[in-house]
Amino acid sequence: MRIFMTGDFAVIFDMDGVLVDNYEYHLRAWEIFLEKYEISLTGDFRTKTFGGTNKEHLEHFFNRKLTRREIKEYEETKEAIYRNIYSDEIKPVDGLISLLTILRQNKVPLALATSSPAVNVKFVLEKTGTLAFFPVILDSSFVTKGKPDPEIYLKTAKALKYNPDQCIVFEDSINGIIAAKNAGTSVVAITTTHKAGDLPEVDLIINDFREVNLTILKNLL
Repeated sequence: MRIFMTGDFAVIFDMDGVLVDNYEYHLRAWEIFLEKYEISLTGDFRTKTFGGTNKEHLEHFFNRKLTRREIKEYEETKEAIYRNIYSDEIKPVDGLISLLTILRQNKVPLALATSSPAVNVKFVLEKTGTLAFFPVILDSSFVTKGKPDPEIYLKTAKALKYNPDQCIVFEDSINGIIAAKNAGTSVVAITTTHKAGDLPEVDLIINDFREVNLTILKNLL
């Protein structure tokens, strides 16, 4: 059995559904946004679409290629709706701050890897008081291919200067889990967006961060 010491592995956190339990707020924001265009959410949004970039989401809903200007305008509108309805409700997932503190105290490198735009990253990190924990942050502007493509996690591992098999990813979405596994990382799934039985195979499933600690994470590698 391989023994890992401090510094032998890094931890990468997805943001939506991981730092915060916000799927239902994103869902409602999409519903409000799409009502204007008489577009309804399909039943497979949670399982097949969610977790990608807004460009991919928007082109899925409008069923056509969109210009950069259209994507920028639509994205800004939808995300403003999301932040407005979520601002007074946002809070970190139970146990998150404690786990982040322990990881930082033990000098475990941390990164945030998300398909969300930078404005939402700023919103979530500031509202939850977690900005200082993440010296490495990659948002949607860093990738051309959304999840389930592994690009975001391959680039984040590289930014951390770790091999993917030295990284543990916390994910909630099916597409995100597939992306992390395809990148070659270990994966801890949190059941904010999906029930445990609906998730692909992962290394560990948790309900919140109170169920995981440094020893458990080391044993995943």
